[in-house]
Amino acid sequence: MTAIQTGSGIIELTFQHLLPAKFDSPQARVQLIANGLQESGFATRQQDHGPARSYWQMEQGGGIHGVLTNSVTAPYARTVCSLRAVAPIESDVYAAFLSDDQLACAFARLILWADPNPLPQLGDADGAWACYLRNWRPGRPRPDAWPDNYNAALSAGR
Repeated sequence: MTAIQTGSGIIELTFQHLLPAKFDSPQARVQLIANGLQESGFATRQQDHGPARSYWQMEQGGGIHGVLTNSVTAPYARTVCSLRAVAPIESDVYAAFLSDDQLACAFARLILWADPNPLPQLGDADGAWACYLRNWRPGRPRPDAWPDNYNAALSAGR
């Protein structure tokens, strides 16, 4: 299975089983695939020499904390945690990210949902890059990898 197939499959299951239909759009799918490719290549759930977990590489005190405490995302996060039999507390979600890809995908989507800016239109690689930087705040952003990752995501998400 390729990285794109892995990411797309997780995203499909997440939208089918965990999140309301309003969260699903081609723009959301492309951004989630591109972010996952940029962060981990859908190859590892544990950051090398770092604290981030899941294919989307979220940290306990960062994205996880934000999703669980943001008034826009917290109700959805609690529902998703309940559906996955994970307590909606940072340490439990963080531990689950090592094996629960759908939970992690739902949290990645909720991070994007909390952004007051709309998701970029399909084909807007610069807008998608800005969305990624704004919401993931990567320590090592790797801008040279983004065009290929975004184009691969765009091809898969259409």
